[in-house]
Amino acid sequence: MSAPRRETVSNDADLLILVDEHDQEIGQLDKQACHDGAGTLHRAFSVFIFNTDGDLLLQQRASDKRLWPEYWSNTCCSHPRIGEAMDDAVQRRCQEELGFQTPLTFVYKFQYQAQYGDAGAEHELCSVYVGHYSGNLDVNHSEVAATRWISQAALANEMSSNPDRFTPWFQMEWQTLNDAHGQHLP
Repeated sequence: MSAPRRETVSNDADLLILVDEHDQEIGQLDKQACHDGAGTLHRAFSVFIFNTDGDLLLQQRASDKRLWPEYWSNTCCSHPRIGEAMDDAVQRRCQEELGFQTPLTFVYKFQYQAQYGDAGAEHELCSVYVGHYSGNLDVNHSEVAATRWISQAALANEMSSNPDRFTPWFQMEWQTLNDAHGQHLP
């Protein structure tokens, strides 16, 4: 029996914040247009949540996502709204997708571009956050197909043997967290 779907919390008409490489706002563009072709640089965020055992909460993207549907990714990722502080945006999105809020720590920011065939691309200036949570989840299945907790060792093995099951931004972020920001990992 599949879980009930909840209201979709984002759509292609949502306006995203266009930025330059220094994270200075330079305009707005709807989500669909931001992801057309090679993508247009816009502001985004990624969240990594660990439980008390040090396991990472992964999400599998919903099957109707335009880019990387059904791929496994970090706990939560999205875009801030126009006029919304990044710290507020990450809390809002964790609540909308997974049904919880928890203190989060900003770790680093990076720019990337990743192409998903002819469907479009991500081109983001992405802020990466880390937090801890061990409570219940209330998954919004309009956004998330599935979730699972995974040990860091098992994740390393799975990413090594099946990298094509994971989103490109997650792979980049996870590598950087391990290589340059290990003090933020359990």
